[in-house]
Amino acid sequence: MTATVATHVNGAPVYYDHRGDHHPPSSTMLGFWLYLMSDCLIFAVLFAVYAVLGRSYAAGPSGADLFDLPLVALNTALLLFSSITYGFAMIAMQAKRKNQVLAWLAITGLFGLGFLGIELFEFHHLIHEGAGPQRSAFLSSFFTLVGTHGLHVTFGCIWLVTLMFQVSKLGLTPANRRRLMCLSMFWHFLDVVWIGVFTFVYLMGVL
Repeated sequence: MTATVATHVNGAPVYYDHRGDHHPPSSTMLGFWLYLMSDCLIFAVLFAVYAVLGRSYAAGPSGADLFDLPLVALNTALLLFSSITYGFAMIAMQAKRKNQVLAWLAITGLFGLGFLGIELFEFHHLIHEGAGPQRSAFLSSFFTLVGTHGLHVTFGCIWLVTLMFQVSKLGLTPANRRRLMCLSMFWHFLDVVWIGVFTFVYLMGVL
């Protein structure tokens, strides 16, 4: 049985799922915003660490020696396009077109997997060249910052696939629409963080 509006608490609808649990939408969104704010703090700290250690090469290679800017630009384009396709999924959700939502989510997931594939290739190449995280403070902070973002994208892809199964099985229920909105905020947040990584780490690193 899909979620239905059962009653109102303080003027806000309370939804009941098939187990009888109730989830006020306002509480869900507030909790997710708090989570995003905690993620902002994590990345702020990682950017600050990179700002301090990003020039500590320990007589090793610098970003100008290591970074393949065209490849990173391609990776950036993949993530930006994934944000656009997720936007199309949200438009289809507002129009209550389930199949279009699933199609755009699938395309978004493929872009996300492409992004992760290129990032893993870059990490493998750097380690193979002897530029692993243990080589210098610069590389330690680089792998930590970029790797943390990559883990977030991995989690986002898993969440996206899970939502695809839920939408396919249950349709665009109020609960699934709310989950799609939360994932949308998370995905666009990762885009914003990556723009900072691309600018602050890669572009400034090759100058």
